[in-house]
Formats: sequence, structure tokens, C-alpha cells
Amino acid sequence: MRRHLYSAVILAAAALAAAPALAQRGAMTVPRNLEQMVAGASDIVRGSVVSARVEKHPELQNLDTLVVTLRLSDAIKGGARGTYTFRQYVWDLRDERDAAGYYKGQEYLLLMNAPSRYGLTSPVGMEQGRFRIVRDGAGRQLAVNGRGNALLMQGVPTTHTRAGVALSRDSADVVIKHQQGPIAVDDLVRLVRELSQGSS
Repeated sequence: MRRHLYSAVILAAAALAAAPALAQRGAMTVPRNLEQMVAGASDIVRGSVVSARVEKHPELQNLDTLVVTLRLSDAIKGGARGTYTFRQYVWDLRDERDAAGYYKGQEYLLLMNAPSRYGLTSPVGMEQGRFRIVRDGAGRQLAVNGRGNALLMQGVPTTHTRAGVALSRDSADVVIKHQQGPIAVDDLVRLVRELSQGSS
């Protein structure tokens, strides 16, 4: 009897411990601030989703991948022009049903890792490096990542970047004042552009 009770307690504890992991969509990632993500990005692009489809990897046939193409309005870092296509591993079965939220016409600012030898990539810090661009009730464009921009500015310098490039006063104000939640797209793009100087 005691043995069965012990087994039941162990199973219950394991189930409770696993619950957050099962509820977590995508991969578990270490928190990164904006400067770290900009420095780690191979490409930083802004654009609207043209297509997003789930398909098998051309070489690794057991691997489900998501292929996303954006029509670019801006390329802040990297050599992308016109359109930008990337292939990402499907981390979660729900991503197969909704293309990981890459809906046609939706605009994003993406900070992308360099592709692996198999052509796979993802936003830096996964949901942290993917900023969905939306409009508020007043028509202002705002950007928010998968973590609600929490900790985005923590540790970001307010004077000079790692490469010694001086930040503008407007960008320094954004770093100081922004805690979490949506951020004005113009402020985010300006800051990303300044942080990317010297990190190419």
C-alpha cells in the first residue's frame, strides 16, 4: 500500500513539473535584452508575411519545418533585399496548424539567427526576437514580442553601444523609460539601427 502511494505521489509530482513545459509553446529560451539580440542577429528585417507553409525538410525528411516569406519594407542588418525567406524547425504541433502565427499580411520586425548548415534558422531568442507590428486605437504602430517586451531594455546601455557608437538622446530615453509592453515601432527601429552599427 505504501509503495503504491509513493508511486502515485511521484507520478503526480512529475505531472506537475511537466505542466509548464507542456504549456510552453516553442522552445525554452534564456532571456536576452535588445542589445544582445541585435549583436547575435545575422539578419534584421521588417516586412509583411507573403506566405507561410509547413513542409518536410528537403534533406531531413523526418523533420517538420515552417517556411516563411516576407515582403520587406526595411533591411536593417544583413544582405536581404525585396523578399526574405527562412526555414524554421517546428517546435510545437500547434505551429503546424497556425504556421506559428505567421499570418498572411501580418507585419513583423525579425531579428534572425544565421542559418545552420541545414538551412534552418529562427528569431534570436525565439519569441524574443520576433516583434509583431500592430496599430492601436489611435492608429499608431506598435511592436511587441512574444514575451510582451519584458526585460527588453534591461542592461541595454544608454550612452554607447559595445562597438562604441553613441546612442541618440531619443534612443537613450526609450531605454530608460520602457519597462515592458508594446513599444512605438519608430522608437524600436531607431534603437535597433543604432545598436546594429558596428555589429555587422
